[in-house]
Amino acid sequence: MRSTFYIILTTTLLSLSIPFLSGAQSVDDVTPIPVEVIKEGRGHVTIDGKTQIVFDKQYGAQAEFMREMLAAQTGLNLPVYPNTATKPKASHHIRLVFDSKAIDKDEMYTLTVSGKDVTIRAKDTGGMVYGIQTLLQLFPVKQVREVKIPDVQIKDYPRFAYRGMHLDVVRHMFPVEFIKKYIDYLSFHKFNTFHWHLTDDQGWRIEIESYPKLNTVGSWRKETLIGHFKDQPARYDGTRYGGYYTKDEILEVINYASVRGIDIIPEIDIPGHSRATIAAYPELSTRPDTTWDVATTWGMYNRQNNVLQPNPATFQFLETVFQEVADLFPSEYFHLGGDETSKIWWKADPVSQAFIKEHNLKDEKGLQTYFVEQVASYLAAKGKKVIGWHEILEGDLSKSTLIMNWGGEKEGIAAARRGHQVIMSPGKPLYFDHYQSKDPNDSLAIHGYNPLDAVYAFEPVPKALREQKLGHYIIGAQGNLWTEYIGSQAKVQYMIFPRMTALSEVLWSPVEKRNYTDFKSRLKSAIIPRYTFWEASYFPHYEQWTAEK
Repeated sequence: MRSTFYIILTTTLLSLSIPFLSGAQSVDDVTPIPVEVIKEGRGHVTIDGKTQIVFDKQYGAQAEFMREMLAAQTGLNLPVYPNTATKPKASHHIRLVFDSKAIDKDEMYTLTVSGKDVTIRAKDTGGMVYGIQTLLQLFPVKQVREVKIPDVQIKDYPRFAYRGMHLDVVRHMFPVEFIKKYIDYLSFHKFNTFHWHLTDDQGWRIEIESYPKLNTVGSWRKETLIGHFKDQPARYDGTRYGGYYTKDEILEVINYASVRGIDIIPEIDIPGHSRATIAAYPELSTRPDTTWDVATTWGMYNRQNNVLQPNPATFQFLETVFQEVADLFPSEYFHLGGDETSKIWWKADPVSQAFIKEHNLKDEKGLQTYFVEQVASYLAAKGKKVIGWHEILEGDLSKSTLIMNWGGEKEGIAAARRGHQVIMSPGKPLYFDHYQSKDPNDSLAIHGYNPLDAVYAFEPVPKALREQKLGHYIIGAQGNLWTEYIGSQAKVQYMIFPRMTALSEVLWSPVEKRNYTDFKSRLKSAIIPRYTFWEASYFPHYEQWTAEK
């Protein structure tokens, strides 16, 4: 009896002092839900410290990415070898294979666990990254010596081509390391686009060499509003705030995102939302004799002058700046904003009125369209296409202009009927800076109420477009995070999680596979532990607050 006791005690102590064997996470917990999962009997592949990651030449960067992610998640630091290299014999492999024959869709991957190997096949960077992200979800989020992954076949690809998340770094700016972390969040959730909102009334957040005062003046505001902008009297913190990303930092982020399958679309907002611009260069404003301050409050529309004047200096500025920024970003698309352009400042400006008459523009809406088309032509010279918020459709635009709709279904339907591709990004329910509860003690938000279940229930393609066979004009959707009331990294996380996770499934998974009860189960068992692993905050009361409350 005594010897048996000591054997049990010794075994117990050993199990508490070293990393152990571990079963894999269930494939049923993978989020977003894959298109097809076939469980293959009771076999498994054992992954341990001797398992090799073997990659085809197209996927060297992704192999190293996987090695780093797996080591951080499990402690397993696997050797990495090109497929052509002579390597030590190993009993098991994780193979990253380029295959343009079996893989017949963009961003598609297959993941096969069988025999002695785990094999991911793809024909592009995105597909390989998504296969890696699914495989990482089959590993436990803890330190282990080995993991037994059950045999399985997964075939997977996205429902929508555009799957985006936005981040405003103007109202509040975040360091490069957090921007990278945000990109990691997107990559895990199988998004493919990061919309980086870099300029607005409250500051310029990108280095511009051709117009240096954009950074020495336009990147800094003298103070920031405290509380909600509707509060009276308005209060300010009295602290100078600002900064900008250097070109080297921008390139660092672009390269980081590229390895992870994320395209970065920059936004330089014109011809409104330009208060920081005219603070730096008053000659571009409708009142060139005025000294402007970078905005210290929010909600500028029709309240404070923030528009550009149509004059030669302005158009030279736009051509130079947009082409300088376009040289940095490899993305095919460039976002030029175009939203909330107050017309009252143009109405009151003789120069603007003369320009409208001289160029046979119908009115101030026509002038707004003129600005958009001019900038589109500057970007076309750099091989770029234009995205704008839906207000740019107040005039007639080239069908090549992609519309990002932050309004309701009506605006999305109107854009599609006019032959434009549309990204749906409605304030309700895809503005994640809106409240996710009605608790008066919840963290301050701008307005609105977008609970988790409303995000999960969102259907990007309006019924009217499906009935009219125009649904193909909706190429995807995007969640937006404006940061007027989001001043910390923890608050960013609190506002996007778990709503970002819900949106990822809306955009990736087949609509017939979506089930909110099942989603919540996976959220609890697999995704919230992932938030914890990331040391990320999140909104925990998502079951208490629903669209019906």
